[in-house]
Amino acid sequence: MEKFELAENLFVHPTPGGAFHAISSIDEDPARRFVRALFQNDTTPRLSLRGVQNWSGLEDRDKAVNLLHHIQQLTWVQGVERPLRCPKLPLEELLPRLLAKLTDGGKVLLAESQGFYLAANGFPHEVAEELSALSAELANLNERRSGLLANNLGLSSAAWALSDAGGCSKIGFWPLYIAKQRFVLVLSGLPRFNRPEFVELIWTLSMRYAVSTLN
Repeated sequence: MEKFELAENLFVHPTPGGAFHAISSIDEDPARRFVRALFQNDTTPRLSLRGVQNWSGLEDRDKAVNLLHHIQQLTWVQGVERPLRCPKLPLEELLPRLLAKLTDGGKVLLAESQGFYLAANGFPHEVAEELSALSAELANLNERRSGLLANNLGLSSAAWALSDAGGCSKIGFWPLYIAKQRFVLVLSGLPRFNRPEFVELIWTLSMRYAVSTLN
């Protein structure tokens, strides 16, 4: 097994791709567990051997460090020189700003599992209510049929879309799994999940729902 040395002068933080992998499924794998653990700190943790072992759940030094190397190759985590801090604002103040950056059209909402929206940007209230209810129905349908989609068709994505005649998505629905909670991002236009605001969103929801579940 190849030996690696840790750059312990850095702080380790999820990338947008790592954040998406961590919350796109209720299933758990070592890489997903690692990234989810990073989101349970209110400040970006300093990279250390003990930290890598704790985040990965692997006590063996080489296995833990090799997992970190694997995740880094996938560009799911990054090293930053200064620690970042999870936003502390109330959700009703923070979510609209974050959500507005996640689509090129600015129309986006975040719904919870019962079909009620927590925040919306660009959608009228009545439209947001209907889309939130639809998001819950689609997410429930996906969970019932996930075995067929994944095992028989090889489709691992849980996202659904309403598309036009050219196959382009007009409205997309993306489930987000935070601990035992399921949320759905509903947006019009092209998603922009490669932005730091997406990481902030997942971090904020994780601190609110995943950490509270552990305590």
